[in-house]
Amino acid sequence: MIMQGFPILTLMLVVPLIGAVACLMLNAQAARVTALVATLVDFALGIVLWANYDIGGAQWQFVEKVPLFQGFSWALGIDGIALMLIVLSVFLMPICIGASWHAIEKRVGEYMAAFLLMETLMIGVFAAQDLYLFYIMFEAGLIPMYLIIGIWGGQDRIYASYKFFLYTLLGSVVMFIAMLWMAHYAGTTDIPALMVTNFPVAAQKWLWLAFFASFAVKMPMWPVHTWLPDAHVQAPTAGSIILAGVLLKMGGYGFIRFSLPMFPEASVQFAWLIFWFSMIAVVYTSLVALVQHDMKKLIAYSSVAHMGIVTIGLFAFNQQGLEGSVMVMLGHGLVSGALFLCVGVIYDRLHTREIDRYGGLAINMPKYALFFMLFTMASVGLPGTSNFVGEFLSLLGIYQLSSWVALVCTTSIILGAAYMLYLYRRVIFGVQKNADAAAMRDIDAREWIMLGSLAAAVMWMGVYPESFLAPIHKDVTWLDARLAKVKPASDSKLTGAKPMLAAAAASVEGAH
Repeated sequence: MIMQGFPILTLMLVVPLIGAVACLMLNAQAARVTALVATLVDFALGIVLWANYDIGGAQWQFVEKVPLFQGFSWALGIDGIALMLIVLSVFLMPICIGASWHAIEKRVGEYMAAFLLMETLMIGVFAAQDLYLFYIMFEAGLIPMYLIIGIWGGQDRIYASYKFFLYTLLGSVVMFIAMLWMAHYAGTTDIPALMVTNFPVAAQKWLWLAFFASFAVKMPMWPVHTWLPDAHVQAPTAGSIILAGVLLKMGGYGFIRFSLPMFPEASVQFAWLIFWFSMIAVVYTSLVALVQHDMKKLIAYSSVAHMGIVTIGLFAFNQQGLEGSVMVMLGHGLVSGALFLCVGVIYDRLHTREIDRYGGLAINMPKYALFFMLFTMASVGLPGTSNFVGEFLSLLGIYQLSSWVALVCTTSIILGAAYMLYLYRRVIFGVQKNADAAAMRDIDAREWIMLGSLAAAVMWMGVYPESFLAPIHKDVTWLDARLAKVKPASDSKLTGAKPMLAAAAASVEGAH
């Protein structure tokens, strides 16, 4: 509680920013060390933040507010959901620096500066309590990732970086127009105040669609997901880790922070749209993942399927679905980051992501095979791993609303097991057909520390999920209460089936 009066959030934003400036003025090795130290300091601050968060206290904690000029203020603060996403961000950043230690050899200072700048902006998104400050952080995060893909990416990096930038930027332009209207209507840009503002029902529809245009691309949802596989394939390993681990979660966080509490009636009205897009994503992208030859593309398509479970849970309008969605975001952040790191480990040795170029790695890389197996099982949702609790709660939540939507989404478990186990079998087991793959050395100490840290987090979250559920429970309860007056009792209210059936019955009765 002593920390409540200390500007720890501002400090967490400033530390990587100072590190980024320092990296631009240092040689390659010094830049690596500086970036690692800065991310570790921020991780330590994240642990302090978590340790001092009062689970039974106020909804918004560690609040800082400094008016800068009319209509804009430096306003920071977190609830339990933002806390968990910030901790996820600061946990993954040192791993990203470690994954880039030997892989990045050109313009190392600029590369490390881009990652540190991204860390500042990611934390800013989750901590911002001013509408315009959130938008600045949300959009500025595109710039360092655009540079990381475009400068240090693969052969088609320019195409992938432009596609990533244009997709995510165009949707956000509409969102900014909606923000201007909201600030004018409510007379404030304070996000907590806007979350309890009752906007006109007629306006909610357009506001919801404006925010949806941005968040759907960011997650990404089907059919605006096509930028993600290209971005993942071309991005360096660390870029893929942070893109899948944190940046995709900004879309889900946006739904939780804006769409559901600010536009509850519109959220119910458009829930059918979310359900259809999510169901298609779960089935279609899982089938696409099943036929991929590139490991990164397979994991990228699996991310789209997992994000479909997130949106399904969010729009279940109940406690289990909402908590499950947050847990899926956290669990997927760990597991997807770990899987992309596993791909990066063998890519650094053989410089190819083609699945058929590997096989039988259990023979010469047994430690690597063990870690890869754990993360494969976690991605499938094996009980005792991070993804199980979130997926179970999300599916339980949607089952209470619509059994047929739950039935379709449950196929993600079967399809996920199919493509992940198929990937694992082709890479780890079988006959070693390629001498260069058979000659690869097992993981070294640096890789063991990174993979071991992720494995420990995955197991901790699976074995003791209450440590992650406890901080978010109060905020999810508040959101559920906010939605209580408008949430549907069944899927008939969502699909419009009840009015159509009533009209049909009336017509039949009239005919008789």
